Amino acid sequence: MNGTALGVVAALASALCWATATILVKAGMRSRSPVAVNMIRLYAVSLMYLAVLIPAGGIGEILSSSPLYLAVAFVSAQFGFVIGDYFYFHALHRMGVSRTVPITSTYPLWTVLWASLFLGRRVSPRVYLGALLIVLAIIIVRRAEEEEHADPKGFVYALLTPVSWSIAITMMDWLTGHFNPLTLAGLRMFSAAIGVSVFLPAYRDELLSTDLRELALLSGAAFSGLLLGQFFFVYSTRAVGSQVSAPVSSINPLIASLMAVVFLKETPNRKILEGLALAILGILLVSTG
Repeated sequence: MNGTALGVVAALASALCWATATILVKAGMRSRSPVAVNMIRLYAVSLMYLAVLIPAGGIGEILSSSPLYLAVAFVSAQFGFVIGDYFYFHALHRMGVSRTVPITSTYPLWTVLWASLFLGRRVSPRVYLGALLIVLAIIIVRRAEEEEHADPKGFVYALLTPVSWSIAITMMDWLTGHFNPLTLAGLRMFSAAIGVSVFLPAYRDELLSTDLRELALLSGAAFSGLLLGQFFFVYSTRAVGSQVSAPVSSINPLIASLMAVVFLKETPNRKILEGLALAILGILLVSTG
């Protein structure tokens, strides 16, 4: 299997991991605030990466890195796992999985735009057509939310999520030329855990009251989404670039929505399914553009 094929397979693997993590997060946050949920999984995955990177020599690679690279990794992590996931978890909490993921899955549109503007990547007409379909998907989902009188703040949170994620991905794309994929994934998790700790004083009591079931679900989400999913995604980005890895990996809305129906008993209406279909078609066009 050549490098391009491996990169695409890794992107698909990250999509499966992220979809699984979404279901686990939704199940584990029933009695927890979005910020506390994010803190638990970031602390959990940081311990997991320490256990992996110490014997692999990744900590030494991080400590010997340029301050510029460390700073960019830190900022990337804040946009991806602190700011972006703050919006994402609030959207999940207010709207559910099947109504949130068609909107948040539009991050490839923004990623391709930033890759074109700042990394000099080529953008074809097919990409613009895919972008149009993604925008139409957002409009359809928004109308469905209005019909169901859903919380408008949830929709705003869902819209802000992909913008934040795409900024993080673009910065990570630049960093892939300077780090081993596993080391870079771990560095971003450590950076995110440091950044999210600003909320620790306000959420300490909630964290201490987490029961074993919630801890198991959120640790599972951390392992699936932030350890396996992020490693596969960083590997894919290094192999084929963010203009390919982001669109291919964003097939996860289909997986997550199907899982939500099966495991969380969510019942998306017809317009939400239409929006999801348009978003996936747009994603495929972007990824093959």
